[in-house]
Amino acid sequence: MKKTAISRRLLLASTLGLTLAGMIWPSSALAEDFKMGLLVPGSVSEEGWNRIAYNALKGVEGQLGAKISYVELQQNPASFEKAFRDYASQGYKVILGHGFEFQDAALEVALDYPDTYFLISSSSIHEGNVIGLNTDTSQPFYLMGVIAAKMGKKAGLVGGMEIPPIQQAFSGFKNGARSINPDFQISEAYIGNFTDTTATKEAALSMIAQGADFVVPNASGATVGGYQAIAESGPDVRSFSIFSDFTPVAPNNILGLYVADYAQGVMEIVRSIRDGNPPTTNVVFGLKDPKVISFTFRDDGPVSVPEDIRAEVTAISAKIAAGEIKTDSP
Repeated sequence: MKKTAISRRLLLASTLGLTLAGMIWPSSALAEDFKMGLLVPGSVSEEGWNRIAYNALKGVEGQLGAKISYVELQQNPASFEKAFRDYASQGYKVILGHGFEFQDAALEVALDYPDTYFLISSSSIHEGNVIGLNTDTSQPFYLMGVIAAKMGKKAGLVGGMEIPPIQQAFSGFKNGARSINPDFQISEAYIGNFTDTTATKEAALSMIAQGADFVVPNASGATVGGYQAIAESGPDVRSFSIFSDFTPVAPNNILGLYVADYAQGVMEIVRSIRDGNPPTTNVVFGLKDPKVISFTFRDDGPVSVPEDIRAEVTAISAKIAAGEIKTDSP
């Protein structure tokens, strides 16, 4: 009883302080009550897909003061459902299943926990308290395609595996380029994995040997091999840095940078849920969300995008953000 009394006095004091500061939250959303769980299909210790979700979780902890937890799982649907139920039964307000494969398990469990929000990465679903989150990479890649068609003769795209997120990005690039020049040549290859740096490099070198003067690698951990090939081929081969800053690898070749901060997007959605304003549709992050997706021109290299092309690309970007240009249509 004595311990409870002390806790209540501390809670009253902290509430008074927040009121004076004009920052009070509803009592149901106090930091000590707000919990978020994460389910990942692998390890968060390695850079890549699972690490992105972990960074989002840590951001929710740091910025929103939430209590957090995560579990690393193998590709086993039964374990997905159990993990969702474990977190929901413990009062977790938000649970992020990091991948489309978690969708069915979330739909099953959500029926029993209507007050818990189940977020699913790489999903377009919105059914009750199950909400899909997507990042439309076709939008910044569309801008890259426009620049390539304006400044280059031929482009090459090197992917890791032929999966929807990479196909979507490459579709955007091709649509952007062909909006400028329908006959612009684009070659496309997949190495079949996300780890073989040498294979990415060899694929990029092959494209360059066949006349590609714009090459964009998109192969997760193996991406750096593509930039190595670009750098070794001289300053006449151009590229764009994607997801991370690869300019140290190819300082004479990169014209612009596409940065995706999925973690920031997740934090904004979780913040809305905490504040009582959950999404009313599935969520698609794009150029309309500058905190999540940005495309910037580089000015410190030996070659840069000319001002007239920059102006055109900026105008196109605004139209994409406004929904006037569809970047991933066939």
